[in-house]
Amino acid sequence: MTDNELTYQIRGAIFEVYNALGPGLLESVYEEALVFELKQRGLKVETQKQVPIVYKGNVLQTELRLDIIVEDSVIVELKSVDEMKKVFGKQLLTYLRLLNKKVGLLVNFKTDDIQKSIYRVANNAD
Repeated sequence: MTDNELTYQIRGAIFEVYNALGPGLLESVYEEALVFELKQRGLKVETQKQVPIVYKGNVLQTELRLDIIVEDSVIVELKSVDEMKKVFGKQLLTYLRLLNKKVGLLVNFKTDDIQKSIYRVANNAD
């Protein structure tokens, strides 16, 4: 499955969760529901994955914890906030770079229009 096909499947699951639960719940509620929905679609999902950070050849004690990784390919970061900040997209891009992944989705469930609250972030560094 290509990244585009995979992100299409993930977006469909996001819409399903949003339409069922509505806006404004805790991020953890959306994470659990989205993981359920993605698995129902037959996708491999990992949650709260700890990722070691290497700095100048040294593995740091502090680990990065990602919300969701689908098919070991697409990182999904969830938010339920009043205002999306630019730093959230930059944070996702950093995650993509650290894991050498190409595509991520940043989602804010605290919205009246979920379609306008899903942001695709691409790691174009090779």
